[in-house]
Amino acid sequence: MYKKYIFLLGLLLPLSLFAQNFSKGSVVDENKTPLIGADVYWEGTQIGTSTDNEGAFTLKRPEGSSTLVVSYVGYKKKTVKVSGNTPLHIQLEPETTLEEVVVSYKRANTMKSQWQVADVHTMSSGELLKAACCNLSESFSTNPSIDVNFSDAVTGNKQIKMLGLTSPYILMAEENIPTMRGASQAYGLSFVPGTWIESIQITKGAGSVINGYESISGQINYEIEKPISAIPFFLNLYASEDNRYEINAHTNKKLSDKWATTLFAHGNVRQQKADHNHDGFIDNPIGNQINLLNRWQYADAQKGWVGFLNLHYMKDERQAGELRFNPLTDKGTTNAWGSEVNSERLSASNKIGYVFPDTPYKSIGLQNSFQSHKQDSYFGLNRYDIHQKSWYGNLIYNSIITNTKHKFATGLNGTYDDYNEMLSTRALTEDFSRVDRSVGAFFEYTYDNLSNFSFVAGIRADSHNHLGNFITPRLHVRYNPWKQATFRVSAGRGKRAANVIAENQQLLASAREFTIVGSNGGKLYGLNPEIAWNYGVSFLQAFKVLGKNAEFSIDFYRTDFDNQVVVDLDNSPQQALFYNLNGNSFANSLQAEFSITPAKGLDFKAAYKYYDVQTQFTKGQLEKTLTPKHRWFANVAYETPERHENNHSQWKFDVTFNWLGEQRLPTTATNPVAYRLNDYAPSFATLNAQITKVFSKTFEIYVGGENITNYKQENGILAANDPFGAYFDSTMQYAPAFGQMYYAGLRFKIL
Repeated sequence: MYKKYIFLLGLLLPLSLFAQNFSKGSVVDENKTPLIGADVYWEGTQIGTSTDNEGAFTLKRPEGSSTLVVSYVGYKKKTVKVSGNTPLHIQLEPETTLEEVVVSYKRANTMKSQWQVADVHTMSSGELLKAACCNLSESFSTNPSIDVNFSDAVTGNKQIKMLGLTSPYILMAEENIPTMRGASQAYGLSFVPGTWIESIQITKGAGSVINGYESISGQINYEIEKPISAIPFFLNLYASEDNRYEINAHTNKKLSDKWATTLFAHGNVRQQKADHNHDGFIDNPIGNQINLLNRWQYADAQKGWVGFLNLHYMKDERQAGELRFNPLTDKGTTNAWGSEVNSERLSASNKIGYVFPDTPYKSIGLQNSFQSHKQDSYFGLNRYDIHQKSWYGNLIYNSIITNTKHKFATGLNGTYDDYNEMLSTRALTEDFSRVDRSVGAFFEYTYDNLSNFSFVAGIRADSHNHLGNFITPRLHVRYNPWKQATFRVSAGRGKRAANVIAENQQLLASAREFTIVGSNGGKLYGLNPEIAWNYGVSFLQAFKVLGKNAEFSIDFYRTDFDNQVVVDLDNSPQQALFYNLNGNSFANSLQAEFSITPAKGLDFKAAYKYYDVQTQFTKGQLEKTLTPKHRWFANVAYETPERHENNHSQWKFDVTFNWLGEQRLPTTATNPVAYRLNDYAPSFATLNAQITKVFSKTFEIYVGGENITNYKQENGILAANDPFGAYFDSTMQYAPAFGQMYYAGLRFKIL
């Protein structure tokens, strides 16, 4: 209970409401589109801020200062004389190239803000281009905060982790609308093409109460390219050594100065089977995907209206299993082991926002999302089908209390999820269909002294037909103790319904039988909901080394579970046991990171990460499986100077190194000797690299390699010679199952 009292004290801090001398306004481009993250500061001072998601800013005005400086990459820097408190509407002009002198500024591809209250890392589209980045699951290879692992050795599916916890504990959002929930949890990351993404914001720790109650270890929000600012045409072609071929194309049309639309198209195919490790199973699933998105945008900055409409269709088909498997003759038999996962997704979402022109700190917005996600699948003799139909709605009002040092956001949101879910194994056939409904209200208060201190205190109340009535508090604090230093503290509570089968369906690619040990009164698969508290502290210091820009950051986060759905793979190698926590479960995460730009065009960053993740199982408190305690990361990127006399041609080089320490494996001690593994997997390292040749602003080619060190996991599939036997298990995946992989591609634009 003490945790709740601490939060109530934080949320009820007295408000010092008094008038201040401040300036406010908004920053837009030549199309009147708000510029997010533009730098605004008083000339000759260290007092500054960045524009928010509406392009708005508020800045304390020191005595004697009357000139604002506004800058944004790709636009001319602008100075504005300020008198009085009238809201400012600042329009920036695109940079022009002078005949003799070229002035350029390179914004970091991954930025850590010193001004935001939460611990947020922003990845730009430039960061995504450092790797093949075919979909969202492959977008984090150059970011040390996110771990990317294969979920098993059969399906080729990738899973991400943050703060030592898997993706179900991360709130995944598309432009702040929660997505990849329930049915889409396992494969949803592969359904978002990387070339569609404009930026990704990674928030460590408890997220905002505005986006819901489910975030426990963090939030990942990705922004899609905006039609009003998009280029007329973009094409990306990709081919890899493992016979994967992709095409991405975007075409954009500006219908007027306020209306624009973009059609995004993505297709990928892999039809040739390969078995380089000679275990009898194909290394990567074969199949294809078609993915279409039509996006509309309306923006009238002068009148304050902005709106988006997204219409999305996706169909993905993948086949995995033994090299000799033929679904026409072998499906549902023991002739050969095979798997098919066929997914179809249809969604429509809209966002409507109004920013009051004379008071840019005041706005109201409405978000709606409708989704239908259907998956038909089987893994050997196990069959799993799920169809989820969902609605999400969020009404948000933003304003101030007396002045812009005191801001607030309040609103209502609701969710509706209709699950049609069926599981059939050799020992179990059960219908897990259900309907989840919730409605909630939230209030979030932000205090900012417009200099070196700010905090966000949020609370929400929700009523859920299966989770009950509950309160979710969150708190974030930022303090700048000295120049270019930022200290942050956060804490918050999260609650979620564990979709036991959907989130662990990779275990169906094994001989394990699913056993759910229900709790009294449990309404979700007979289990109670998951509840956890997350606490975090971080420190960021920017400085110079021999005149070169550098940054050092360190953070520590702890997640404590009051209740958890435990996935126990240690009770028996032939069983996957699910039950509610009876004891302690926690995750400690420590990360230290250093980055420097030692020369123009050269960037270096390195990170060390330590995990201590433990859970109470039936056999005692043990380390979480397949979670390395130690990880080292390094990335070097270099860009040659643009040759303006040769149409801006240049070279780009990128190398990423990952070292992962030992990982505990689920016990196989009771298996026959031939089918036993060690208690811990060995440490290993991987190396990825990419070279890009930019011929002009409109055309470039790239080549790259993954796992250049050619590390391959031995026994990636246990008992691969007897896939219908009692010891078959493809889920002990801790490292790549195949060796080196090389790829090439091109990008073409019409500007």
